[in-house]
Amino acid sequence: MHVRRGCHRSHRATPDLSTAAWRKSSYSDGGDNNCVEVGDGYTGVVPVRDSKTPAARSLIFGWSPWGSFVEAVKSSSARGVRQGA
Repeated sequence: MHVRRGCHRSHRATPDLSTAAWRKSSYSDGGDNNCVEVGDGYTGVVPVRDSKTPAARSLIFGWSPWGSFVEAVKSSSARGVRQGA
């Protein structure tokens, strides 16, 4: 029996997003290329999707990693870091 070490991941069931209430991220500018939507109301996770392809698979982030990402975006914005630079 082969045991993989160092690859432990918590496997959570994917939430049912069929009735999700999606909102545009406050950092989406509404342009053709910056349309991120976030699903609210899911315990422990944050579903994220591209509004241009709503039927495509959503990304599911844990609250902690999502919060870290949002803080990094806010920090970059406050420092005047340009996206795509």
